[in-house]
Amino acid sequence: MEKQKNTFLNSFRWWLYSIGGLSLIGAGLSFLGEAVIAKSMDEAWFLTGTLALILVNTGICLVAGAVIVRLRK
Repeated sequence: MEKQKNTFLNSFRWWLYSIGGLSLIGAGLSFLGEAVIAKSMDEAWFLTGTLALILVNTGICLVAGAVIVRLRK
């Protein structure tokens, strides 16, 4: 009985990490595009670019965590 609960939690954690990671990567790339547009128009872009970097890196870490969760299954 305990193994089924553990399998469910691993599956749920995998879904959460993978979907969350891919969403954060997409959001980070969108912010990166906004930073590039702002830089080309000589506007403030540093904070937007920094936020984009944080979001993309966090998304990559979550996707890697999803792979680790899937392999431990």
